[in-house]
This record gives sequence, structure tokens and C-alpha cells, in this order.
Amino acid sequence: MNLPNLLSLLRLLATPPMLWFAWRGQHDAFLLLMLAAWLTDALDGWLARRLNQCTALGARLDSWGDLAFYIALSLGAWWLWPERLRAEGIAIVLIIISYLLPAVIGLLKFRRLPSYHTWAVKLAAVVTAGGVIGLLLLDIGWPLRIAAVVCIYAALEEIAITFRLRALRSNIPGYWRL
Repeated sequence: MNLPNLLSLLRLLATPPMLWFAWRGQHDAFLLLMLAAWLTDALDGWLARRLNQCTALGARLDSWGDLAFYIALSLGAWWLWPERLRAEGIAIVLIIISYLLPAVIGLLKFRRLPSYHTWAVKLAAVVTAGGVIGLLLLDIGWPLRIAAVVCIYAALEEIAITFRLRALRSNIPGYWRL
């Protein structure tokens, strides 16, 4: 266990408390833990590369941490701000599908969750974070609509990578770098 893997594990472990805070109507605690979890997502891969601690376990922990985090974020936000989510429903559904579809296709093909960590996915995560923060804190929806477009592109790239690969690999910067 190294520091980057620990950060991914912390994000995974943060999801039950996020859900609990949301269920109990504790907006501030939910938002604080959400931001902390997003920070671990931003730092784990960067630190792994910087410290030369990239591992297959780390890539899987990061992917599982992301999956759990986005599920907790979706459910928690729905419980706390249903009217805001309803107003941006199309963008939210597109973002969720763009996250789940490549994972499902990867699971079907390789029997494991892909961990490509493409640049497009990293950009999508940053833009989505800004969109979610804008929606939940400021009740502004247009950044989330932009995030949906970026997420769709990232999903299409990941699906294309899955179809092109014969064996599962991690940490692929993009389709054209295969």
C-alpha cells in the first residue's frame, strides 16, 4: 500500500459517509466530503506518476473508487437537491450513461473494470466537478451541460479503446496513443 493507493482507498471509503450525510439531510457535510473525495481523485494519479508508484492495484482502486464515488454523489445529490437535478436531468443522465456504458462494455469484454485513465476522461472529470459544484452550490446548470458533451466524447473514446484492445491494459492516454 502506497500513498496514491491510500488516497484511492479513502475515496472508496468516503462513499458510505457521503450517503449517510445525504440521507440525514446534512448538506454541508455531504458537500465537504464530496470535495475531499474529488481532491483524492485529483491527487492519487498525479502522485503515483510523480512518485513512480503506478501499480495495477492502484489503477483498479482508482476505478473502483471513482465508481463508488459517482454512485454516492448521484444518490446523495438526488436526496438533497432533487429540484436542481430534475432541471438538468438530460445532462445528468448523459453524464451517468457516459460513465457507466464504457465500464459495462469493458466488463463484458475483459471481465474486469477498465482503468484507461485517458486524458479525455481526466478532462471530463474536471469539467463535471465544476458543473456539479456550480449546480449544487450556485444553482447554475449550463456548466453541467458542457460537462455532458465532454463526457460523451470521453465515453466514445473509451469504448473505441475497448473494442481495439485484445487484452486489458491500464493507463492509456488516448485512442491515438494505442
